Amino acid sequence: MFARVEAGRQDSGGVSFSRLRRDPKSFLKLILLGFALVGLPLIIALINSAFSIDRLADQSRKAVYQAAQIAHSSRALADEIATMERAVRQTHILGDPSLLDNYFRAHVKFEVMAASLSELSLHVEQKDLLMQLQAAEALIFEKVSAVRQSPAELNDLIGNFALLRDSARTFFSVGYTLIEREVDEMQDMAGYARFTVGWQLLALIPFAILLAFFFSVRIARPIRQIDEAIRNMGQGELYKAIRVDGPQDLVYFGERLDWMRRRLLKLEEQKTRFLQHVSHELKTPLTAMREGADLLVEGVAGELTEEQQRIARILHSNSMQLQRRIEDLLSYSALQAEKAALVRHEADLTQILESVLHDQNLIIMSKGLKIDLSCPTLILDCDEQKIKVIVDNLLSNAVKFSPPGGCIRIWTSKTTGMAQLDIVDAGLGVDESDREKVFEPFYQGRRVLDSHVRGTGLGLSIAREYALAHGGDIELVPQVGLGAHFRVTIPVCDPEAPS
Repeated sequence: MFARVEAGRQDSGGVSFSRLRRDPKSFLKLILLGFALVGLPLIIALINSAFSIDRLADQSRKAVYQAAQIAHSSRALADEIATMERAVRQTHILGDPSLLDNYFRAHVKFEVMAASLSELSLHVEQKDLLMQLQAAEALIFEKVSAVRQSPAELNDLIGNFALLRDSARTFFSVGYTLIEREVDEMQDMAGYARFTVGWQLLALIPFAILLAFFFSVRIARPIRQIDEAIRNMGQGELYKAIRVDGPQDLVYFGERLDWMRRRLLKLEEQKTRFLQHVSHELKTPLTAMREGADLLVEGVAGELTEEQQRIARILHSNSMQLQRRIEDLLSYSALQAEKAALVRHEADLTQILESVLHDQNLIIMSKGLKIDLSCPTLILDCDEQKIKVIVDNLLSNAVKFSPPGGCIRIWTSKTTGMAQLDIVDAGLGVDESDREKVFEPFYQGRRVLDSHVRGTGLGLSIAREYALAHGGDIELVPQVGLGAHFRVTIPVCDPEAPS
């Protein structure tokens, strides 16, 4: 068996080596990796949102600056056109050519403003209007320069300024229209940015939740495997190999738990072999002692005095009790070695109870106990000998702990597919602190009676193992008042099942 276990361990070791190359080397690294992968999509979404907002803000800043520049320069152009027109009118009316100096100064400012506008990132339509405006102003400037010494001739040029004002007004209105269009585009861009950010969040949040769930399962699985392994070892299930998947340190911890399991299994087998050897070694001389006591009681070696007969009966009684304890040890050893195979056949529970009561009739009569028995016919599909051991152990405990003259109540009933046997003694009952341990091997409760030979603490443990082997169970029922109440459930024989 150990060879198989070791071989399985070597095979699993090879698998675990290849697995460790994929898994993180430590539990802490696995947790950090999980947090990093869960947080990374959200961080990417935040960075992308920040870049989108920054890009939108930069474009908005540029658009606002350009709109302000265009609006300011457009007003300045209109003011300079008005100044030039006013200077020409004054020169024509007053006939003073020196007044045209104001015109030429306004012309220079107009050219400077137009040049600064042309350096901006204007739309094609704005550039065309600006070039037309510059060409019309340049044409007026040439004509004014040609007749600057003849103020009377300026009258023909005054009408051209109306067209120039209309062109400036058109450039100004087109600028505002384009600004509104730019604002609309920025609003569309902001809406698209909001949509993109919202879509990213809707897509990434479920993804992050799935990642968190995946790593939660990945982290919880080895912890659950370790918990199950420890629970199995605590319940005595030592034949199941322990394997932990996950980070390398938890895998190593699982290997150490499996090493502990194999050590406990080896110690359990050593204990079982020791019990078997000791029980067999004690059984042979005890049999000779019991037979010798039988011969003395029967007077084979000669007539005994009354005192000698009393001593011989004491030897016979105690040798029988010791033999029963040794048989308990052998039964427990067989259970631990998985040799207690069931030989099932139909058996009447009433007959089993009557047989056990007959075997213990002498001690029942010696203590003056009363038996309140209510047992209808119930046919069990069971190993009759082992059911008899269950009933014998429970009845022995009831007789042992019941005071002289007490009453032991025994009754049976049938539930869905199960026979139920209840035995209630007249003793002090089971101490509250012993209830969880009363079925453990070798455990003896606090309320142990003084006797020549103390029990082994195996009776209830063997009885429960036999009941579980039949598909039933034994439980200690909470009892109101005095007495311990044990209940056995065993499957009944199905009359419709094929024989």
